[in-house]
Amino acid sequence: MLRLPDESRRFFKEPFGELFSSIADIIPRLSHRSIYTVGDVVTHNLHKNGITPSISIIDGHTMRSPCTKNAPCTGRILNVKNPAGTITDDLIAGIDDAIAHPPATIVVNGEEDLSVIPLVIAAPQGAVVLYGQPHKGVVFRTVDRQAKEKARELLAHFVRMDER
Repeated sequence: MLRLPDESRRFFKEPFGELFSSIADIIPRLSHRSIYTVGDVVTHNLHKNGITPSISIIDGHTMRSPCTKNAPCTGRILNVKNPAGTITDDLIAGIDDAIAHPPATIVVNGEEDLSVIPLVIAAPQGAVVLYGQPHKGVVFRTVDRQAKEKARELLAHFVRMDER
């Protein structure tokens, strides 16, 4: 398991992509793209607009409170464990499985916030990753070489710990 030390959390405050105030502003950019979502609200809002992501990662919460917007599960459902502030081997395996065999919904027991990092690393070039930025909007990230490099830089802030 990889854990993010408290002193490194500051590197994760800025959006990891382009910030939009609403999902409606992003929809025109999604045509003919593989779409991956992280977060219950983003996933719910995309479905509400008639768009089904290839892969969704949800945890039933928004800003650490139970989410009232139920994100539909589509495709296979993969259940993984991922405590807050971590990226577990279980989460990484779930992401790899979902990318190899979409569509899929990864349901996280714990917290899905940091899953954007391994998702960008594993996603194919040209895919789009969407996730919520609390109180600000939706982050849009096209997966390209620069995105993968930045994700690896962010991953370098984590420390390896034994999973229990």
